Amino acid sequence: MLRVGILTSGGDCQGLNAAIRGVAKGLYGEFGKDVEILGIQDGYRGLIEGEARSIGQEEFSGILTLGGTILGTSRQPFKLMRVVDENSVDKVKQMKDHYKKWKLDCLVVLGGNGTHKTANLLSEEGLNVVSLPKTIDNDLWGTDMTFGFQSAVELATYVLDCIHTTATSHGRVFLVEIMGHKVGWLTLHAGIAGGADVILLPEIPYDIDKTARCIQRRERAGKRFSILAVAEGAISRQEAKLSKKEFKAARAEMKDPSIAYRVSRELGEKLGQEIRVTVPGHFQRGGSPCAYDRVLATRFGAGAARLIAEKKFGCMVALQNGQIVPVPLSEVAGKLKLVPPDCGTVQAAKEMGIGFGD
Repeated sequence: MLRVGILTSGGDCQGLNAAIRGVAKGLYGEFGKDVEILGIQDGYRGLIEGEARSIGQEEFSGILTLGGTILGTSRQPFKLMRVVDENSVDKVKQMKDHYKKWKLDCLVVLGGNGTHKTANLLSEEGLNVVSLPKTIDNDLWGTDMTFGFQSAVELATYVLDCIHTTATSHGRVFLVEIMGHKVGWLTLHAGIAGGADVILLPEIPYDIDKTARCIQRRERAGKRFSILAVAEGAISRQEAKLSKKEFKAARAEMKDPSIAYRVSRELGEKLGQEIRVTVPGHFQRGGSPCAYDRVLATRFGAGAARLIAEKKFGCMVALQNGQIVPVPLSEVAGKLKLVPPDCGTVQAAKEMGIGFGD
């Protein structure tokens, strides 16, 4: 009897249940009744604390379109994984002990960057691990696409579409703050799809004066409104010159609620007008996965089942050039897939007249 544990870790997103379903159905297709699947509760916390249950085959039906995760999730910072806490809990030892106690043949992990660091750690500790790339940020190294990204793009684009109508009616400048602390793929794609006039990304430090001039040019051209798509991790040119320590200190002292509000205040002072801010926040993570993510998550799940059947562990299932391929966890862990400032998508946006504040 093959025993496989599955957990979802980090921030939730659309497509997690579709991927869980894909793994399960793929395993049943490979092994029939000779497989038992354990659902580990709330991510690595459940693996540390020993919370898991056997999931019957019927429980994987009807979850393809369901948002969130039936297994629950939590954030367990990688930097604390090897730190013994105040209760004398050795988290790595606990995870290994529970893996052995449950007699698992493989651990399937669905998650983003931090999740994959821990997955690689467990792989290096001798556990059989296979992972799937989940994040609305599309920032995982080694895969062209992560599931959850396209659904979030569609939701963020919907917000921009709705803001357009009120901005047009009132002749106002609106900022929409889109998720993405370190990378701007989501803001870039939603900004283009939603017809934003300015897009501010973490990878392209902005100059507030140049950003203001983008809006002023539109006003001189007779445009009554402007829409800015601002990544929550956007940084100014002044901030880009700071050390990591200096940057953290500067952000800690920032009086504005978030970067979009700071940009709004600074632009308002330069343009002499009121600027509105919309922050959709976790709205972008929620709801049913789009058709693209349902297909991609299913392909990833089936790919994970194949790797388990072939005993190819220590890998993340990835999409490269349209094909599902394994990528060693050691190559994925700790690496971010940033938006190249000179990539074709950015260049196309600039050719369409979209400003990036640079």
